[in-house]
Amino acid sequence: MDSALYGQLIVFHAIAAEDSISGAARRLGLGVPAVSKSLKALEARMGVPLFNRTTRRLEITEAGQMLLTRSNDAMQSLSFAVESVQDLGQTPSGAVRITVARFAYLCILKPLLGQFCQTYPEIRLEISLYDGTVDILDQGFDLGIRFGDRVEEGMVARLLMAPFREGLYVSQDYVRRHGMPQSPDDLLSHQLIGYRFITANRILPLILDKAGEELTVDMPSSIVTNDIEVIADAVRQGLGIGRLFEPVHAQLPDRDAFVPVLAPFWRTYPAVYLYFPQNSQRAKRIRALIDFLAGHAPTIGAVRWSGGE
Repeated sequence: MDSALYGQLIVFHAIAAEDSISGAARRLGLGVPAVSKSLKALEARMGVPLFNRTTRRLEITEAGQMLLTRSNDAMQSLSFAVESVQDLGQTPSGAVRITVARFAYLCILKPLLGQFCQTYPEIRLEISLYDGTVDILDQGFDLGIRFGDRVEEGMVARLLMAPFREGLYVSQDYVRRHGMPQSPDDLLSHQLIGYRFITANRILPLILDKAGEELTVDMPSSIVTNDIEVIADAVRQGLGIGRLFEPVHAQLPDRDAFVPVLAPFWRTYPAVYLYFPQNSQRAKRIRALIDFLAGHAPTIGAVRWSGGE
Protein backbone atom coordinates (compact mmCIF):
# COMPACT_ATOMS: atom_id res chain seq x y z
CA MET A 1 0.00 0.00 0.00
CA ASP A 2 1.54 3.34 -1.00
CA SER A 3 1.54 6.21 1.47
CA ALA A 4 -0.97 8.26 -0.55
CA LEU A 5 -3.55 5.45 -0.51
CA TYR A 6 -3.02 4.89 3.23
CA GLY A 7 -3.64 8.58 3.91
CA GLN A 8 -6.71 8.60 1.68
CA LEU A 9 -8.15 5.60 3.51
CA ILE A 10 -7.60 7.30 6.87
CA VAL A 11 -9.59 10.28 5.60
CA PHE A 12 -12.27 7.99 4.12
CA HIS A 13 -12.76 6.17 7.44
CA ALA A 14 -12.97 9.47 9.31
CA ILE A 15 -15.65 10.74 6.92
CA ALA A 16 -17.62 7.52 7.33
CA ALA A 17 -17.41 7.74 11.13
CA GLU A 18 -18.46 11.40 11.26
CA ASP A 19 -20.98 11.30 8.37
CA SER A 20 -19.55 14.57 7.14
CA ILE A 21 -16.44 16.05 5.56
CA SER A 22 -16.28 18.90 8.06
CA GLY A 23 -16.57 16.46 10.97
CA ALA A 24 -13.74 14.37 9.53
CA ALA A 25 -11.63 17.51 9.15
CA ARG A 26 -12.10 18.34 12.83
CA ARG A 27 -11.29 14.80 13.89
CA LEU A 28 -8.10 14.69 11.82
CA GLY A 29 -7.02 18.27 12.44
CA LEU A 30 -7.08 19.05 8.71
CA GLY A 31 -8.74 21.70 6.61
CA VAL A 32 -12.04 20.89 4.89
CA PRO A 33 -10.54 21.44 1.39
CA ALA A 34 -7.77 18.92 2.13
CA VAL A 35 -10.27 16.29 3.27
CA SER A 36 -12.49 16.88 0.26
CA LYS A 37 -9.49 16.65 -2.10
CA SER A 38 -8.37 13.37 -0.50
CA LEU A 39 -11.84 11.85 -0.92
CA LYS A 40 -12.00 12.88 -4.56
CA ALA A 41 -8.58 11.33 -5.17
CA LEU A 42 -9.65 8.05 -3.55
CA GLU A 43 -12.87 7.95 -5.57
CA ALA A 44 -10.87 8.54 -8.74
CA ARG A 45 -8.56 5.69 -7.76
CA MET A 46 -11.51 3.37 -7.04
CA GLY A 47 -13.39 4.42 -10.16
CA VAL A 48 -16.72 4.68 -8.30
CA PRO A 49 -18.32 7.22 -5.95
CA LEU A 50 -17.96 6.31 -2.28
CA PHE A 51 -20.49 8.82 -0.97
CA ASN A 52 -23.62 10.41 -2.36
CA ARG A 53 -23.58 14.14 -1.63
CA THR A 54 -26.64 16.31 -1.12
CA THR A 55 -27.03 19.79 0.32
CA ARG A 56 -28.15 18.31 3.65
CA ARG A 57 -26.22 15.08 4.15
CA LEU A 58 -23.50 12.71 3.07
CA GLU A 59 -24.58 9.11 2.50
CA ILE A 60 -22.19 6.22 1.93
CA THR A 61 -22.74 4.24 -1.29
CA GLU A 62 -22.81 0.47 -1.65
CA ALA A 63 -19.23 0.58 -2.95
CA GLY A 64 -18.21 2.83 -0.08
CA GLN A 65 -19.76 0.47 2.47
CA MET A 66 -17.94 -2.47 0.90
CA LEU A 67 -14.61 -0.61 1.08
CA LEU A 68 -15.31 0.44 4.66
CA THR A 69 -16.16 -3.08 5.81
CA ARG A 70 -13.30 -4.85 4.02
CA SER A 71 -10.61 -2.33 4.99
CA ASN A 72 -11.68 -1.72 8.57
CA ASP A 73 -9.65 -4.48 10.26
CA ALA A 74 -6.57 -3.74 8.17
CA MET A 75 -6.73 -0.01 8.93
CA GLN A 76 -7.18 -0.67 12.63
CA SER A 77 -4.16 -3.01 12.65
CA LEU A 78 -1.99 -0.56 10.72
CA SER A 79 -2.96 2.38 12.90
CA PHE A 80 -2.29 0.52 16.13
CA ALA A 81 0.99 -0.90 14.77
CA VAL A 82 2.25 2.58 13.83
CA GLU A 83 1.08 4.07 17.11
CA SER A 84 2.64 1.31 19.21
CA VAL A 85 6.05 2.05 17.68
CA GLN A 86 5.59 5.81 18.11
CA ASP A 87 4.64 5.22 21.74
CA LEU A 88 7.97 3.63 22.70
CA GLY A 89 9.50 5.71 25.44
CA GLN A 90 6.81 8.37 25.19
CA THR A 91 4.26 9.56 27.74
CA PRO A 92 0.73 8.36 26.87
CA SER A 93 -0.98 11.14 24.95
CA GLY A 94 -3.76 11.81 22.47
CA ALA A 95 -7.51 11.27 22.38
CA VAL A 96 -9.28 8.19 23.72
CA ARG A 97 -12.96 7.87 22.80
CA ILE A 98 -15.19 5.80 25.07
CA THR A 99 -18.92 5.11 24.91
CA VAL A 100 -20.78 4.24 28.11
CA ALA A 101 -24.32 3.98 29.42
CA ARG A 102 -25.21 6.66 31.95
CA PHE A 103 -25.24 4.20 34.86
CA ALA A 104 -21.69 3.09 33.93
CA TYR A 105 -20.54 6.68 33.87
CA LEU A 106 -22.05 7.37 37.29
CA CYS A 107 -20.75 4.17 38.93
CA ILE A 108 -17.40 3.59 37.19
CA LEU A 109 -16.09 6.61 35.29
CA LYS A 110 -17.33 9.54 37.36
CA PRO A 111 -15.57 8.56 40.62
CA LEU A 112 -12.28 7.99 38.75
CA LEU A 113 -12.34 10.83 36.24
CA GLY A 114 -10.30 13.37 38.18
CA GLN A 115 -7.68 10.86 39.28
CA PHE A 116 -7.17 9.52 35.75
CA CYS A 117 -6.85 12.99 34.19
CA GLN A 118 -4.33 14.02 36.84
CA THR A 119 -2.33 10.82 36.31
CA TYR A 120 -2.37 11.15 32.49
CA PRO A 121 -2.66 14.89 31.75
CA GLU A 122 -1.70 14.44 28.09
CA ILE A 123 -4.58 12.04 27.35
CA ARG A 124 -7.80 13.73 26.22
CA LEU A 125 -10.86 11.66 27.09
CA GLU A 126 -13.91 11.90 24.82
CA ILE A 127 -16.84 10.41 26.74
CA SER A 128 -20.13 9.67 24.98
CA LEU A 129 -23.14 8.77 27.15
CA TYR A 130 -25.60 6.51 25.35
CA ASP A 131 -27.83 3.80 26.80
CA GLY A 132 -28.28 1.95 23.51
CA THR A 133 -26.05 -0.67 21.88
CA VAL A 134 -22.97 0.75 20.12
CA ASP A 135 -20.64 -0.90 17.60
CA ILE A 136 -17.43 0.80 18.69
CA LEU A 137 -15.59 0.05 15.44
CA ASP A 138 -18.32 1.45 13.22
CA GLN A 139 -18.79 4.51 15.43
CA GLY A 140 -15.09 5.25 15.82
CA PHE A 141 -14.77 4.56 19.55
CA ASP A 142 -11.72 3.02 21.19
CA LEU A 143 -13.55 1.46 24.15
CA GLY A 144 -17.02 0.74 25.44
CA ILE A 145 -18.67 -0.44 28.66
CA ARG A 146 -21.67 -2.76 28.64
CA PHE A 147 -23.37 -5.72 30.29
CA GLY A 148 -22.03 -9.21 29.57
CA ASP A 149 -18.78 -10.64 28.25
CA ARG A 150 -20.00 -11.87 24.86
CA VAL A 151 -17.95 -10.05 22.25
CA GLU A 152 -17.24 -10.41 18.56
CA GLU A 153 -14.13 -12.16 17.24
CA GLY A 154 -11.03 -10.04 17.72
CA MET A 155 -12.56 -8.12 20.65
CA VAL A 156 -11.62 -8.32 24.32
CA ALA A 157 -13.91 -8.08 27.36
CA ARG A 158 -12.50 -7.15 30.77
CA LEU A 159 -14.57 -7.39 33.95
CA LEU A 160 -15.26 -4.09 35.73
CA MET A 161 -18.27 -4.72 37.98
CA ALA A 162 -19.86 -7.84 39.43
CA PRO A 163 -23.57 -8.62 38.85
CA PHE A 164 -25.94 -6.38 40.80
CA ARG A 165 -29.65 -5.95 41.36
CA GLU A 166 -32.17 -3.47 40.00
CA GLY A 167 -33.93 -1.99 43.01
CA LEU A 168 -37.40 -0.52 43.39
CA TYR A 169 -37.65 2.68 45.42
CA VAL A 170 -40.24 5.20 46.58
CA SER A 171 -40.22 8.30 48.74
CA GLN A 172 -41.63 8.52 52.27
CA ASP A 173 -44.25 10.93 50.95
CA TYR A 174 -45.40 8.35 48.39
CA VAL A 175 -45.72 5.71 51.11
CA ARG A 176 -47.82 8.08 53.26
CA ARG A 177 -50.18 8.80 50.38
CA HIS A 178 -50.39 5.38 48.72
CA GLY A 179 -49.10 2.80 51.18
CA MET A 180 -46.33 0.23 50.78
CA PRO A 181 -46.77 -2.74 48.39
CA GLN A 182 -46.47 -6.03 50.27
CA SER A 183 -46.47 -8.38 47.26
CA PRO A 184 -45.99 -8.18 43.48
CA ASP A 185 -49.77 -8.31 43.06
CA ASP A 186 -50.08 -5.07 45.05
CA LEU A 187 -48.01 -3.25 42.40
CA LEU A 188 -50.99 -3.23 40.03
CA SER A 189 -52.60 -0.52 42.15
CA HIS A 190 -49.44 1.64 42.20
CA GLN A 191 -47.70 3.93 39.69
CA LEU A 192 -44.42 3.00 37.99
CA ILE A 193 -41.94 5.57 36.75
CA GLY A 194 -41.41 4.08 33.29
CA TYR A 195 -38.15 3.78 31.35
CA ARG A 196 -38.09 3.94 27.55
CA PHE A 197 -35.32 2.26 25.55
CA ILE A 198 -33.52 4.74 23.29
CA THR A 199 -32.84 2.34 20.41
CA ALA A 200 -35.97 0.17 20.41
CA ASN A 201 -38.29 3.06 21.38
CA ARG A 202 -40.29 0.82 23.71
CA ILE A 203 -41.08 0.85 27.39
CA LEU A 204 -38.91 -1.41 29.55
CA PRO A 205 -41.21 -3.91 31.25
CA LEU A 206 -40.98 -4.35 35.00
CA ILE A 207 -39.43 -7.79 35.57
CA LEU A 208 -39.08 -9.24 39.05
CA ASP A 209 -37.37 -12.37 40.33
CA LYS A 210 -39.82 -14.74 42.02
CA ALA A 211 -37.89 -17.71 43.41
CA GLY A 212 -35.59 -17.80 40.39
CA GLU A 213 -38.37 -17.29 37.84
CA GLU A 214 -38.97 -14.09 35.89
CA LEU A 215 -42.20 -12.34 36.79
CA THR A 216 -43.39 -9.51 34.51
CA VAL A 217 -45.71 -6.96 36.13
CA ASP A 218 -47.74 -4.67 33.90
CA MET A 219 -47.96 -1.52 36.02
CA PRO A 220 -49.51 1.81 35.03
CA SER A 221 -46.98 4.62 34.59
CA SER A 222 -47.22 8.11 36.01
CA ILE A 223 -44.28 9.37 33.95
CA VAL A 224 -41.93 7.89 31.33
CA THR A 225 -38.30 8.86 30.68
CA ASN A 226 -35.11 7.55 29.11
CA ASP A 227 -32.80 8.87 31.83
CA ILE A 228 -32.04 7.39 35.26
CA GLU A 229 -31.48 10.82 36.82
CA VAL A 230 -35.02 11.80 35.86
CA ILE A 231 -36.23 8.56 37.47
CA ALA A 232 -34.42 9.50 40.69
CA ASP A 233 -35.95 12.98 40.62
CA ALA A 234 -39.43 11.53 40.08
CA VAL A 235 -38.96 9.21 43.06
CA ARG A 236 -37.89 12.16 45.23
CA GLN A 237 -41.06 14.03 44.27
CA GLY A 238 -43.32 11.08 45.08
CA LEU A 239 -44.48 10.45 41.50
CA GLY A 240 -44.28 6.67 41.70
CA ILE A 241 -42.07 3.62 42.15
CA GLY A 242 -38.75 3.98 40.36
CA ARG A 243 -36.15 1.44 39.22
CA LEU A 244 -32.52 2.17 39.99
CA PHE A 245 -29.52 -0.13 39.86
CA GLU A 246 -28.15 -0.67 43.37
CA PRO A 247 -24.72 0.86 42.49
CA VAL A 248 -26.51 3.96 41.12
CA HIS A 249 -28.60 4.24 44.28
CA ALA A 250 -25.42 3.96 46.36
CA GLN A 251 -24.00 7.05 44.58
CA LEU A 252 -26.97 9.27 45.48
CA PRO A 253 -26.19 11.85 48.19
CA ASP A 254 -29.74 11.43 49.57
CA ARG A 255 -29.90 7.64 49.15
CA ASP A 256 -31.29 7.15 52.66
CA ALA A 257 -34.44 8.99 51.59
CA PHE A 258 -35.15 6.29 48.97
CA VAL A 259 -37.35 3.61 50.52
CA PRO A 260 -36.79 0.09 49.09
CA VAL A 261 -39.85 -1.78 47.81
CA LEU A 262 -40.17 -5.60 47.62
CA ALA A 263 -36.39 -6.16 47.88
CA PRO A 264 -36.68 -10.01 47.91
CA PHE A 265 -38.06 -9.81 44.37
CA TRP A 266 -35.37 -7.57 42.84
CA ARG A 267 -33.93 -8.75 39.55
CA THR A 268 -30.17 -9.35 39.13
CA TYR A 269 -28.36 -7.95 36.07
CA PRO A 270 -25.20 -9.52 34.58
CA ALA A 271 -21.67 -8.26 35.22
CA VAL A 272 -20.38 -5.13 33.49
CA TYR A 273 -17.39 -5.33 31.13
CA LEU A 274 -15.02 -2.99 29.36
CA TYR A 275 -14.71 -4.08 25.72
CA PHE A 276 -12.28 -3.05 22.99
CA PRO A 277 -10.49 -4.34 19.85
CA GLN A 278 -7.64 -6.72 20.70
CA ASN A 279 -5.11 -4.66 18.71
CA SER A 280 -5.99 -1.44 20.53
CA GLN A 281 -3.94 -2.50 23.57
CA ARG A 282 -0.83 -1.73 21.53
CA ALA A 283 -1.66 1.98 21.72
CA LYS A 284 -0.22 3.34 24.97
CA ARG A 285 -2.98 5.95 25.42
CA ILE A 286 -5.70 3.28 25.19
CA ARG A 287 -3.82 0.74 27.30
CA ALA A 288 -3.42 3.38 30.01
CA LEU A 289 -7.19 3.79 30.34
CA ILE A 290 -7.82 0.03 30.15
CA ASP A 291 -5.35 -0.72 32.93
CA PHE A 292 -6.51 2.21 35.05
CA LEU A 293 -10.19 1.22 34.91
CA ALA A 294 -9.41 -2.44 35.50
CA GLY A 295 -7.27 -1.53 38.49
CA HIS A 296 -9.71 0.88 40.13
CA ALA A 297 -13.19 -0.37 39.15
CA PRO A 298 -15.46 -1.92 41.82
CA THR A 299 -14.59 -5.47 40.69
CA ILE A 300 -11.20 -6.51 39.31
CA GLY A 301 -11.30 -9.23 36.68
CA ALA A 302 -9.15 -11.14 34.22
CA VAL A 303 -9.10 -10.66 30.48
CA ARG A 304 -11.40 -12.86 28.43
CA TRP A 305 -10.55 -13.41 24.80
CA SER A 306 -12.77 -14.15 21.81
CA GLY A 307 -10.82 -15.26 18.76
CA GLY A 308 -7.14 -14.25 19.08
CA GLU A 309 -4.32 -16.00 20.85
